[in-house]
Amino acid sequence: MDVLSDVVTVTRTGRPRSAQVRWHAPWAQEFSSVPGSAGFQAVLQGSCWLLPADAEPVHLATGDVVFLPHGKGHTLADSPQTPVTTPACGPDDPQPYDAYASDSVDRSKDGGPATVLLCGAYQLDPSRAHPLLLSLPDLIHLPAHPGRRAELDSAVKLLAAELETPKPGTDAAVPALLDTLLLYILRTWFDQRPPTGGHTTGWAAALNDPPVTAALHAIHHDPAAPWTVAKLAAEAGLSRAPFAKRFTRLVGQPPLTYLTWWRMTTAARLLRTSNAPLRSIATQVGYTSEYAFAHTFKRTHGTPPGTYRQKT
Repeated sequence: MDVLSDVVTVTRTGRPRSAQVRWHAPWAQEFSSVPGSAGFQAVLQGSCWLLPADAEPVHLATGDVVFLPHGKGHTLADSPQTPVTTPACGPDDPQPYDAYASDSVDRSKDGGPATVLLCGAYQLDPSRAHPLLLSLPDLIHLPAHPGRRAELDSAVKLLAAELETPKPGTDAAVPALLDTLLLYILRTWFDQRPPTGGHTTGWAAALNDPPVTAALHAIHHDPAAPWTVAKLAAEAGLSRAPFAKRFTRLVGQPPLTYLTWWRMTTAARLLRTSNAPLRSIATQVGYTSEYAFAHTFKRTHGTPPGTYRQKT
């Protein structure tokens, strides 16, 4: 597994939801803040404005994609001046995130200019949040332009087609497409950060740094391997001291600290999703001693692995 794939696998929980929604001007819909969730909006037709609660309005045109990784409240409207006249949409409301359903919302009697949006929401587990997701800003805007990843546009079109005209297999296709779309959103964001943002630290820089990426891939591909700083440095093609300094600066943790965190995160997932005995799980994450594994797990998660499994 690579880092981005693992981020989605570990952090997301439950079934993602999506809908295709048509609005007619004038319209304005407020979305409540939903901690522990992430959402996206893709403009399929027309244009609109995204109005964050604590930032400047963002104009969205056809083909634009926005991602809100921390579930911050916001408003979508045909114009920044259009007043919100409907109740805020919260996590328990079916619209506009009614699972796998194409929906139509008409806010005017005369049928003004139409905006068609592809909406989606992911339920996340804050206790398992990868630092990569935690490092993201509250709002990511990916404007449509010729140089943008074609895969992102293709995923949006495929998901929109499944929602607009459900067919046999749609219930299986939609969750897979939502995960794929999330991966492409993250890829596109991290690809464009160094040239446009000038980042020299953080996950944006780490995923665009070949030596650090090589070490991260090694950890995620085989977390049970007896990794040392020297062995990870060899994977990165650097000597030990420069590698450790570089990894810590970009990732925000020393190599072995990140390794332990990832091992315990992987162990927590295995405890939730399998009936494997503790000794087997300990071996899968690199511990020959069940006692040492249990001690480290409790230090990381605040509870012994057996108790953790019972509670989840």
